[in-house]
Amino acid sequence: MSKLLLTESQRERLKEPLGQLVAGTSSECNQKLKDMQAAEKPHLLILVGDTISRNAIQSGIRADVIIIDNKEMRADAAEFSHGKSRIFRTVNEPSTINFLAWQAVAEAIQKGDSAVIVDGEEDLLTLVAILVAPAGSIVAYGQPEIGIVLVRISEDKKDEIQALIDRMKKLD
Repeated sequence: MSKLLLTESQRERLKEPLGQLVAGTSSECNQKLKDMQAAEKPHLLILVGDTISRNAIQSGIRADVIIIDNKEMRADAAEFSHGKSRIFRTVNEPSTINFLAWQAVAEAIQKGDSAVIVDGEEDLLTLVAILVAPAGSIVAYGQPEIGIVLVRISEDKKDEIQALIDRMKKLD
């Protein structure tokens, strides 16, 4: 198996937040992220998406891993300095999880202080990040036009995400 394909029924499910929805402006969401990071001291903070990564880094939030595709709302994203010591480049087509992209995300999370730069689309790599991140970590991603979603990593959350992945179509 070289990749997984999202089914139509899963697409509807994934429109719902996978964790705590934080609605608000960029600065309100960043403040909530800072407060959460200070209060909960997550094992790792992983950000998925160009907008959330750029806004968080520019407001002084330190993420262990960012996963970006240089796109925002399907348009070219504004470049920003992420300052990560390790860069992983991978390919991941829309609506899929490529096995090589999965490996890149897993290695980035294992090593920390990393950026995964995706040629294609990073959205579904959120699921991979949730599965491979250690319990006690937080994966945060943008919810377009609304705010951000904070996913607290627990064994129950991993089981929920694994069930979603198990229902994806396997392609060679």
